[in-house]
Amino acid sequence: SSSPVGGEQISSIGRGLCVLLGISLEDTQRELEHMVRKILNLRVFEDESGKQWSKSVMDKQYEVLCVSQFTLQCILKGNKPDYHMAMPTDQAECFYNNFLEQLRRAYKPELVKDGKFGAYMQVHIQNDGPVTIELESPAATVDPKQLTKLEKQQQRKEKTRTKVPSESSRERNAPRNKDDPSASSGAEGDVSSEREP
Repeated sequence: SSSPVGGEQISSIGRGLCVLLGISLEDTQRELEHMVRKILNLRVFEDESGKQWSKSVMDKQYEVLCVSQFTLQCILKGNKPDYHMAMPTDQAECFYNNFLEQLRRAYKPELVKDGKFGAYMQVHIQNDGPVTIELESPAATVDPKQLTKLEKQQQRKEKTRTKVPSESSRERNAPRNKDDPSASSGAEGDVSSEREP
């Protein structure tokens, strides 16, 4: 994969899964454990005889590259993206690190790579197929009343903000490439995550 002139390459993998992880306000340890299991056991690769959709990343001993991407929690208000359902940066970083730790513990630490949390990155994905799978934790784990309460709390916070336009740290750190806003799999070549100079 190509990198920007003077850019710093943070992580790269060969064949495997690129996981773009969007963490929402209501995500808990339960959702985290579900996603780790699903990612590692999802059968998206072919077996030795060429039969498709029969092997997981663990079966093939392929790599996993994780990139934190709050923009997956986008809610459109007209034509304007709204990210109030994304977990705030300080909490999300802790959640993301916990996610990585559990993924490494359930698989092999050396096969799990990650981007730099909160960094302004260009993510280059060579999609094999292309195959893109969207994974969500079970809807049953979300309490609609609690979700409404969280939204109302967030709306109250938004109303108290100053009206002077300013970018939040999460908005500044939004990935430039939003063409593929979900987990992709089976990259034939390198999958890399790079930070701009």
